[in-house]
Amino acid sequence: MAKLALINREAKRRKTVAKFAARRKALLEVINSSQSSEDAKADARAALQQLPRDASPVRLRNRCALTGRPRGYFRKFGLARNKLREIAMRGEIPGLTKASW
Repeated sequence: MAKLALINREAKRRKTVAKFAARRKALLEVINSSQSSEDAKADARAALQQLPRDASPVRLRNRCALTGRPRGYFRKFGLARNKLREIAMRGEIPGLTKASW
């Protein structure tokens, strides 16, 4: 189980990303637009740098919903490999079976 502080930090980052998503999108459109003037692009870059670091979606880390484990994460299920295996062996995930050949 991951430390509770790490799990809480990740949740806080997700809220921050959601909060600033529209503002970041608008600034990036100005920066990437070929019709924007150089002054407008410079102002948009400066405004983008003033946003909090945690507002960037690149800083997010996928974690297991049950344990908070950051590695071995399966996006389709939202679980780490350990918990996915345990739950699958109990037959709680419809359509998921252990491979055998």
